[in-house]
Amino acid sequence: MADFPRPPSLFAALQGASPNAPALTVTALTRELKSLIEGRFFDVAVQGEISNCRPAASGHVYFTLKDSGAQVSCVLFSGDARRLDFRPADGLSVRAEGRLTVYEPRGQYQIVCRRLTRLGRGDLALAFERLKARLCAEGLFADDRKRPIPFLPRRVGLVTSPRGAALHDFLRVLHQRFPLPVLLAPASVQGEAAPREIIAAMRRLELSGLVDVIVLTRGGGSIEDLWAFNDESLARAIAASRVPVVSAVGHEIDFTIADFVADLRCATPTDAAKTLAPVEADLRRDLKRQSQRLHSNARGAILGARSRLNARAQRLGDPRHALARHRLDLSERLDRLNRAWANRREANRRRLNGLAERLDREHPRARLARSRTRLNASREALTRLMSTQTHARRAQFAERWTRLRLASPLSRLNDERARLNALDARLTQAMRQRLTAATSALHRQVARLDALSPFAVLARGYALAYGADGRLLRQARDAKTGDDIDILLSDRSRLGARVIATTPHPDGEIPAPATPRPK
Repeated sequence: MADFPRPPSLFAALQGASPNAPALTVTALTRELKSLIEGRFFDVAVQGEISNCRPAASGHVYFTLKDSGAQVSCVLFSGDARRLDFRPADGLSVRAEGRLTVYEPRGQYQIVCRRLTRLGRGDLALAFERLKARLCAEGLFADDRKRPIPFLPRRVGLVTSPRGAALHDFLRVLHQRFPLPVLLAPASVQGEAAPREIIAAMRRLELSGLVDVIVLTRGGGSIEDLWAFNDESLARAIAASRVPVVSAVGHEIDFTIADFVADLRCATPTDAAKTLAPVEADLRRDLKRQSQRLHSNARGAILGARSRLNARAQRLGDPRHALARHRLDLSERLDRLNRAWANRREANRRRLNGLAERLDREHPRARLARSRTRLNASREALTRLMSTQTHARRAQFAERWTRLRLASPLSRLNDERARLNALDARLTQAMRQRLTAATSALHRQVARLDALSPFAVLARGYALAYGADGRLLRQARDAKTGDDIDILLSDRSRLGARVIATTPHPDGEIPAPATPRPK
């Protein structure tokens, strides 16, 4: 800062020329610094990532421009904001051009931007989008896995910092609406250790079995302040929780990974309190109104049923008159039934008398006498016929018995048995001779077959070579240099080989084995 002059008053105050010298007021010091900074840095161009972007109702845009080492506050007034071709948002990497100034009420220097140029997404924004896309592909954001939030939970588990304003806002709104008991599990909500502490607090609430819903909450802030709720391990712990989880992190415009994984996302801590706890007076008033409506509907239903009952009773009339009518009708039908039964009985009696007269005319004793006479005559004729046939059959049997004794087959049977034994002996001898001759012929054929078998040739120290197409190689010109061949040995094992040279012998003599090539 030696390249421009310092104002005397500021320089004197900083140097402290004398213990009794008058001290500068805060306003005077701030104005001196403002004139010093604005005079030196009138036009600046700064590149960084947008954080804690807050569009105002007036159209101005307030945000923080940061990098890995520092951050600076910025403001973009509405006139310049309307000329942008994009909407500033957290995570965007931009180039800001403007002038450096000091905002006196807070003693804070800031950049009043005249132009913003979009450069792309910042590192935190890119990391947020990559994690969001990966967890979404795994199904952690799916609506079908999210559980309903219980109505009027018995006890609410709250995970937040005990020193934050979010705790007081949540409890104040919750107890104003309905005095639900709250079990606080304190945890850090910002910094590197925050995700581990939040997960541990959630597990303590879940294992206690005392809460019906868990609320994760904290106040608003920049993307760095809320980054603990973008942790992957925290997202998986929320998804694995057996107790429904409500995420109420930051302001309405702030979104974290915890918001997408949680069973319910609320914009602010007070919004979470309003969601979990209905107004007790409204609830009692609604319950009373529904109870009155139920009583009114029940009274109307009873009166309507009673009116319909009276109307039907009037249409039905006195049942004694109907009973008298039914009794007269029953008596008349009984008289008709008695008359019909008497007529049917008289008709059956007349029909029975007629059948008895027919039975007398056709009495079975007369028919039995006639049948007995015919049976006796038939019996006598049958006896005579059977006697005649018996004598004739007896004479015929005697004659045939005599002839059978004269032509007995025993002698012929003995001759044929002797002839059969002789033929059996000849057949046995012929079969033995034929089997011996066939066995000798088979041995001769086996010997000839063994002599012609290629395996016998192999057993004498030879081998068979087959080409790649499976054909037997008979001459050296059947194979070419570089061909792969298959060699069958005497024990029927095979060797794979490659032809490195061919040497035909036209005289047909068996060549001596080639000298082994050096390895």
